[in-house]
Amino acid sequence: MAGFRLKNLFVRNREIRERRVRERVKLSGEYTVLIVDDSKTMVHVLKTILEQGGYSILTAMNGEQGIDMTRQHKPDVVLMDVIMPGMNGFQATRVLSKDPLTSYIPVVIISASEQPTEKAWCQRLGAKGFLPKPIQRGQLFPCLEELLDLNTLTKV
Repeated sequence: MAGFRLKNLFVRNREIRERRVRERVKLSGEYTVLIVDDSKTMVHVLKTILEQGGYSILTAMNGEQGIDMTRQHKPDVVLMDVIMPGMNGFQATRVLSKDPLTSYIPVVIISASEQPTEKAWCQRLGAKGFLPKPIQRGQLFPCLEELLDLNTLTKV
């Protein structure tokens, strides 16, 4: 144990590795995402991740608020939790997809359940995407970029 030093246990590998396999789209707050979730922790995590990615954020704590915020602010995308008090995410998604004022706004369902039947039900209700909890950056940003057609911005 002559050469053993405790501080060497905590030294990170000096080699820098890039985790991303593709270039991230750079935004400047021009796209707005509405987060509809009753969990303050989930809202905080999503808000932090999305603000770092350059998105403007709106939040709502339940389905009714989510519908009102969508009608009032017309966000570019809605991230909708399923299980919430009052009107749940399925009901709110159905209302938004049937309303002519909001039907063009893509809704992405966020759920801890990854059952194929739940994903199929989300599509039937009008959701344009599905993300499993816990949300991973590697799934969130590509989903948003596809819905907002941001890939065309990087090719120009």
